[in-house]
Amino acid sequence: MENNSNIIFKRKLPDPEELKNEIPFSKSGQEIKAKKDKEIEDVFKGKSNRFILIIGPCSADREKPVMEYMNRLSKIQEKVKDKILIIPRVYTGKPRTIGVGYKGMLHQPDPSKEPNLLEGIKAIRSLHKKVIEETGFGTADEMLYPENYIYLSDLLSYIAVGARSVENQEHRLLSSGIDVPVGMKNPTSGDLSIMLNSIKAAQNSHTFLYRGWEVETKGNNLTHAILRGSVDKFGKNHTNYHYEDLNSLYDSYCNGEYKNPAVIVDTNHSNSGKQYLEQIRIAMEILHAMRHNSHIAQMVKGLMIESYLEDGCQKIEENIFGKSVTDPCLGWEKTEKLILDIAEKL
Repeated sequence: MENNSNIIFKRKLPDPEELKNEIPFSKSGQEIKAKKDKEIEDVFKGKSNRFILIIGPCSADREKPVMEYMNRLSKIQEKVKDKILIIPRVYTGKPRTIGVGYKGMLHQPDPSKEPNLLEGIKAIRSLHKKVIEETGFGTADEMLYPENYIYLSDLLSYIAVGARSVENQEHRLLSSGIDVPVGMKNPTSGDLSIMLNSIKAAQNSHTFLYRGWEVETKGNNLTHAILRGSVDKFGKNHTNYHYEDLNSLYDSYCNGEYKNPAVIVDTNHSNSGKQYLEQIRIAMEILHAMRHNSHIAQMVKGLMIESYLEDGCQKIEENIFGKSVTDPCLGWEKTEKLILDIAEKL
């Protein structure tokens, strides 16, 4: 392909079907995913009272610590399985506010080396596949780039559309063709109407251009809200997880024609001001609101929590096993205690 002065076409990446054939999903893995998809769907449709925890590292950086974390998490899931349904965060693309820094495993399968997208798409498919097949979880990822979703379309049980992507037309339209829950975050500005419009768009059918094809979608009834707080024009964080915020969202759902009204509350990001220890207090406050309002209890399906093996975060060159290289996370001991405390209070 001819290059111009600003874009260098380095190499053509494999078609999704080629990659799926190269890194096939086992029959046992497919059976696990089908079972988990049904369990998750039942929660969003109100057929199950289990509480969802979408929990894990801010960014899945290296396979070994991620798998160590996932194997520990699977043991906790067994202890709380009657009340809690865990969907681990295996977030392989990292949005960057100013576009610089580590962009996730998709870009850099080894954070200490240069970007390599060919190895990246192989690494992220292999990691999701390994988590499912070895731990029995259904996995979650953020749809940062809609055209890359198809590389993982047979693996993902939950998808989040981020605060910077929620107003994007392609994210909305592609979400309408996905058959697992898609959570739409409120934008960084905090304007809930943008999030609600995105949910409405994804719940309807569309015809559009995708990867060189004219495609038609049926609409995704499991599209829902994620509240993550906001940032004002002065750069100050504002929360949106309090009782009044949840009640207001319930009213907005009631005033529109939405299918399966639901919300996941993100306990980090602007809701915590990126003070990761605040996630514990925030989780408890949301459970308190649910106990005092049946409408809120019906609408809140779960929490999104950032945690890893070690507390906090680090620079890539520090190379501490299981410590976040992006946003700070709860360490393992605090994570385990929080999950058990949530289960006790449900």
